[in-house]
Amino acid sequence: MSDQLGYDGKVVIITGAGGGLGRQHALLMASRGALVVINDLGGAVDGSGSDKGAAERVVDEIKALGGEAVADTNSVATPEGGKAIVQTALDAYGTVDVVINNAGILRDKAFHNMEPDLMNPVLDVHLKGAFHVTQPAWVVMREKGYGRIVSTSSAAGIFGNFGQTNYGAAKMGLVGFTRVLAVEGAKYNIKANAIAPLALTRMTETIMGALGDKLDPGLVSPLVAFLAHEDCPVSGEVFSVGGGRVAQVFLGETKGYFKADLGLEDVRDNWGTITDQAGYAVPHNLAEETALFLPFFA
Repeated sequence: MSDQLGYDGKVVIITGAGGGLGRQHALLMASRGALVVINDLGGAVDGSGSDKGAAERVVDEIKALGGEAVADTNSVATPEGGKAIVQTALDAYGTVDVVINNAGILRDKAFHNMEPDLMNPVLDVHLKGAFHVTQPAWVVMREKGYGRIVSTSSAAGIFGNFGQTNYGAAKMGLVGFTRVLAVEGAKYNIKANAIAPLALTRMTETIMGALGDKLDPGLVSPLVAFLAHEDCPVSGEVFSVGGGRVAQVFLGETKGYFKADLGLEDVRDNWGTITDQAGYAVPHNLAEETALFLPFFA
């Protein structure tokens, strides 16, 4: 198909868009006609400090290319900040069509050294930040019967990574957030999906090594833009993306073992059956997962 996907007049909020992935998402979508709110506090990788110019520079970049954008420097980490970000969109463009939850910080430490001052800010920005920004936008989306939410998860949460209990928990939390939004948004034409990106950014440049050369953050944005488009065919899904590769990540469940009076030794003796991944199922919501139990009770 040669016809290009566009976002004519669609209002898009992108958090953490002053650089890295968020900036690339903004440049792509603005080039296709989106009206973009560039949110960025302009802090350091660990969330400290601020630079009000980070968002403005991306706005200037977009405008120089003939696009339309406004800057916002509120923090996603508080309910007040989240409301203010959405209000920026409403004041500038009158509505919100898309929220891309991209803002993030890192405070890595092995779990036995994980202090509250390392844990809480990461949860506040990644997980609570998605709540704070998406909820006021959700109200607008429900009323108009349209919306797209794209949240940034991570392989560190889905699959695990040393030194990132705080980050991993927040990122897997966003998977649960996404799946519930998909269920609640279905009848309002609101679709929510998540990505687990692999890209060379300020947050990853110290750990990527030679692989970083192949991981241009701009190669993540086509998937994000597609999930944010009105033609997006899925909701509640998670995708791995990086370096030009796009793949679906899914939660599967084995057929399992059943015994009406299940005992401790039954679990031990049938562990092979319990963990046999042949013939697995991929439930898309709680009801579908619960339905997997029903044949055993017939």
